[in-house]
Amino acid sequence: MKRILRHPATQAAFAHGVGLYLWFTYLTTRWVFVGSEHLAPYVGGAPMVCAFWHERLPLMPKLWLLARNMAGGGGARVHVLVSQHRDGRFIGTVMRWFRIDVVFGSSSKGGAASTRALLTLMAKGEQVGITPDGPRGPRRVAAAGVAQLAALAGVVVLPTAAQISHRKVLRSWDRMVVPLPFGRGVVVVGTPIAVPRRDWQASTAIIEAALTDAADRADQLCGL
Repeated sequence: MKRILRHPATQAAFAHGVGLYLWFTYLTTRWVFVGSEHLAPYVGGAPMVCAFWHERLPLMPKLWLLARNMAGGGGARVHVLVSQHRDGRFIGTVMRWFRIDVVFGSSSKGGAASTRALLTLMAKGEQVGITPDGPRGPRRVAAAGVAQLAALAGVVVLPTAAQISHRKVLRSWDRMVVPLPFGRGVVVVGTPIAVPRRDWQASTAIIEAALTDAADRADQLCGL
């Protein structure tokens, strides 16, 4: 049974099922979009780093669906950095449901290669999504890589979050939010953060605080 569950075909089928379920949940949820003015300058294709906490990952494709609506169905291509392990491949299959590409890498293995890949993509005008506390935590502690990447690329970090009133919170390290249908949802985009090329390390704490503020605001607007 374990071999069957771990088989790539089984994993792919399950990932497609999760993608279909998320589509259904998004469609049956009443959404409020807060901070669209912060996203507006980038919907046409300007590169940037979109950052959000790992716990909100199942909700964040809705952000790019809203961005495409703002761009009339077009806009920049988005690439999300995910782990090279089996979980990362699973996430990648789910993300492709929403026309989101993935770049495999991590801070512990393949970090330099993934950084080069992301820099190349942003040089072409494409956008990047990162969970600074993923894939293993600690929860809501930002790794320095997000600030370094933005500094090297000369782009801003856009702090984002989402929350939903009908949800299940897992007992995972990040307390991941699994959305349930027929609720109210909120997507929050905070003020863009410019990261200086010199002394970029100081921006890590600023990004961390902004991500938590965005998550807390989304919670409050959902009545949590």
